[in-house]
Amino acid sequence: MSTRFPDTRPRALSVSELNHQARHLLESSFMQVWVEGELSSFSRPSSGHWYFSLKDQKSQVRCAMFRGANQRIRTLPKEGDQVRIRGKVTLYENRGDFQIVAEHMEPAGLGALQQAFEALKAKLQSEGLFDAASKKTIPPTPRHIGVVTSPTGAAIHDILTVLRRRCPAIPVTLYPTAVQGQAAAADIVQAIANAQSHGVADVLIIGRGGGSLEDLWCFNEEAVARAIAQCTIATVSAVGHEVDVTIADFVADLRAPTPSAAAEKISPDQLAWARQLEDQKSRLGHASLRLLQRLQTQLNHLSSRLKDPRRDLQDKAQRMDELEMRLRQVITRRLQQGHQRADHLQQRMSAQSPARLLTAQDARIDNLRQRLALATRHRLKQTSDRLQSTVQTLNAVSPLATLGRGYAIIKNDQDQIVRDAGDLAEGDLIRAQLAHGQVTARVCDRIEKGQQDLKL
Repeated sequence: MSTRFPDTRPRALSVSELNHQARHLLESSFMQVWVEGELSSFSRPSSGHWYFSLKDQKSQVRCAMFRGANQRIRTLPKEGDQVRIRGKVTLYENRGDFQIVAEHMEPAGLGALQQAFEALKAKLQSEGLFDAASKKTIPPTPRHIGVVTSPTGAAIHDILTVLRRRCPAIPVTLYPTAVQGQAAAADIVQAIANAQSHGVADVLIIGRGGGSLEDLWCFNEEAVARAIAQCTIATVSAVGHEVDVTIADFVADLRAPTPSAAAEKISPDQLAWARQLEDQKSRLGHASLRLLQRLQTQLNHLSSRLKDPRRDLQDKAQRMDELEMRLRQVITRRLQQGHQRADHLQQRMSAQSPARLLTAQDARIDNLRQRLALATRHRLKQTSDRLQSTVQTLNAVSPLATLGRGYAIIKNDQDQIVRDAGDLAEGDLIRAQLAHGQVTARVCDRIEKGQQDLKL
């Protein structure tokens, strides 16, 4: 009998448990890190994820950058590039590999986005897109304000809040667009084009709320900059916070540090308008009073110079009577001339009356009607004779005439005409077509060709 002793050894972790605890320890110890090194072993499988290593003179670390993050990288990295990545330290549990999951990548030294910003800024500045001479004047009192921004962002809310407070009478049209991500630049360009084709806005606010350099990057795109520079509507750039500067700020006709500030700059203050209206009302009242006093003085002066109008009215009445009599004479003369011309035309029409021609035509029509009736009767007789001849011919060759002489047409049960007794067998059903009706019979006997008769 064997004796079992208790196992006093310490509990062993499974490989999965060890890797899981190590991963948890790494991720809780390193929230987010920046790492700089040389890129090597770069691979890009069909999934769209990136896998690579960063190395320096002594060590290397494996990295992964998943598709959702690497789609924001505008320039594809290559072997040997010196890059900086931002990401989380973790452990790939399946293989126990220590790695960094990268969320952002840029060239070492000056960031790639900053380099692209400076390059585009220098290019557009050399082309004169930033020149003050090319800027359009912002209307002091806009008739209609257009806004190019996200319909769900804070920017449109801030703009509408300021406009409702300062001047709610100005209509506002939103031209919705994405303001972040790869498709945002094309959306902004299309929204600017839509505002121009709509043709109602005389000032256009283009912007969004604050964010990182990556978030605001669509306003640093060359396509957006050129669309703003070529826009026929006066433009106001309102991107991010006061510290944020974009290419759109340089090409727009006016730069506002925030969307709220843009609404403040382009909208008049209704309270100031009210004060101005009161001032204008007071000035208009004084001016009207002075004008009435001056007109009263002129009226008094003209009244003293005015002559009695009754004599002038009498002269005018006499002149009108003369003109009336002359008009009556002219009308009478014209009516007489018209009657004379009408009588002359009536005489000419009587001399050239078409009655004789109509009488001749009636006689010709009667003659043609009689000839048509004769021709119709003759044709009908010819047709009737021909039909009668055809009927006689048909009766001569019709099988019905043969049946009328006592003959019959015999058919088998397949409704086929029987011409030879050899085609029938005893017991077959046959049907005889007579001149009047049919009979059905069964073959009891048959006599083939050369024999005397067929028994039924």
